[in-house]
Amino acid sequence: MGAPDVPFLAAARGEPAAHTPVWFMRQAGRSLPEYRAVRGEGSILHAIKQPELAAEITLQPWRRHGVDAAVLYSDIVVPAHAVGFGIDVAPGTGPVAEQPFRSAGDLDRLRPLEPGDIGYVTDTVALVAAELPAHVPVLAFAGAPFTVASYLVEGRPSRDYVHTKALIHGEPTLWRALMERLADSAVAFISAQLGAGARAFQLFDSWAGALSPADYAEFVLPYSRHVFGRLAELHPGVPGIHYGVACDHLLELMHAAGPQVIGLDWRTSIAAARQRLGADVAVQGNLDPALVLAGADVALAGARRVLADNAGHPAHIFNLGHGVNPQTDPGVLTEVTALVHELTGRS
Repeated sequence: MGAPDVPFLAAARGEPAAHTPVWFMRQAGRSLPEYRAVRGEGSILHAIKQPELAAEITLQPWRRHGVDAAVLYSDIVVPAHAVGFGIDVAPGTGPVAEQPFRSAGDLDRLRPLEPGDIGYVTDTVALVAAELPAHVPVLAFAGAPFTVASYLVEGRPSRDYVHTKALIHGEPTLWRALMERLADSAVAFISAQLGAGARAFQLFDSWAGALSPADYAEFVLPYSRHVFGRLAELHPGVPGIHYGVACDHLLELMHAAGPQVIGLDWRTSIAAARQRLGADVAVQGNLDPALVLAGADVALAGARRVLADNAGHPAHIFNLGHGVNPQTDPGVLTEVTALVHELTGRS
């Protein structure tokens, strides 16, 4: 099936499709009662290691909402966990490392990621790809080197990233060694998912917005660029999305990393992004997830504004500007999906 018959892939490539494709970051998860019914207790990393369970969770949003892509149910710290760094995801807190990355000796805990480390991930992708119709691709993902590094260095979610910034400026050689290792890990992680049946990917640099443009350009951009460049060599024609939160000041730099699609949070308008990056740039976004919490009428009005902002451009993947809030009424997301499909349907 060619890209024009797969709305998600067509939009990523700027080609007309039957309708504007829709998916939602964190669409698989706590907002769905069917998720809560099967998820079980404990760390998300335990659930991810059960391919049949992880596949079921990945498929649930597609069954309920009719979205145009199924993003793998996984976590950005899976590669570091899989090689034995010593990191887990604590319910209600997020990624936690009892022994954070602070010295050159800690590189030994980040050996290269091998396919055998993540067999459960590729098994999940294969199960999902076999279940989905040809027009709905599996979307692979990984954490970008900076965001993963920030979790490893801080040891837990952070508001100020003081340890990370201290490492960047105090030991730049060690920082670069860490980033090189994490960039290679991201390539290996995404490449394995693509090899198992995923047809596009997203690189999440969720916390890059904490950096100045100068620091991003010197200490982050080369490694994100390596991820996109290497994946383009290994998987020609497979579109990649680059996304971060509160990254308006980094928009040009993140685009320079080489993604086919730039993800926008709700702070940057689609029209403004195209003025800055080029009239034909492919974008993803960007309904404020808080509007979904306000109910269907507010969410649908917001979705109409996003579509008006895009002005009918084919290079648009509709999404939220951040992840689905756990308190979200799933029915509202279903209505948003249907509205986008209805308003953008093309004969």
